[in-house]
Amino acid sequence: MSGLATEFAARIRRRERAIGYWSAMDAPVATERIGRLGYDYVVLDAQHGLIGYSGILNGLMAVDAGAQAVGMVRVEDNHLTPIGRALDAGAAGVIVPLVNTPAEAAGAVSATRYPPVGRRSYGPMRSGLRIGPRPSEADASTLVFAMIETREGLENVEAICRTPGLDGVYVGPSDLVLGIGGAFPGDPAVSGEFESALRAVGDAARAAGVAAGIHTHDGEVAAKRLAEGFTFASVASDLMHLELAARAHLAAARGGTDR
Repeated sequence: MSGLATEFAARIRRRERAIGYWSAMDAPVATERIGRLGYDYVVLDAQHGLIGYSGILNGLMAVDAGAQAVGMVRVEDNHLTPIGRALDAGAAGVIVPLVNTPAEAAGAVSATRYPPVGRRSYGPMRSGLRIGPRPSEADASTLVFAMIETREGLENVEAICRTPGLDGVYVGPSDLVLGIGGAFPGDPAVSGEFESALRAVGDAARAAGVAAGIHTHDGEVAAKRLAEGFTFASVASDLMHLELAARAHLAAARGGTDR
């Protein structure tokens, strides 16, 4: 797995395209299957997902079992402890929510790096098996992304992208829509401003030479955002797809009638 994580980190830092999947459920058997489908990465959502620490650990082991994708974690907070625990469990990278300033971005980077570069506490546990126990090896193979999902983060996106050690930014579209004045995620009343915001994020990342990622609701939207210049995109979530598939099968079984 060390080679896979290192290769993936290099691809992201070269701004090559990558497609990932979003997992909100604590269901390692399902996550293992998803990880074998050909996605480049699988993100375990520890912020809004239904996953505790044991779920993060088991989910990352499930992804690694397929030896095809890397596992990442959207941590619950921009804090040393959740970031360090996700990395110690074997995450190849972290997506850090609600980053509004360059100082907050620098704090996230510092939490992923060992001294003297950063503040990460040494105790790699499972990650030492995947990446290697030497701090320099872990630092070189660990990715960190700052989420842009507020008006303040958007206003500071250029400076955030220039944060030393930051590998990229990641758009949380639901919160960003709310942040720019939308009444609800996907509010068409702010669609023009939202599209302008996405262009601003993409331009800032391109100018700084870092990756630009985004969460999307389906593969078609992911393809659209990649074509617009985002370098990586995550697709939907396992919980959403379970509901959609179950509803479609129910409708087919009923023959389209209401019974």
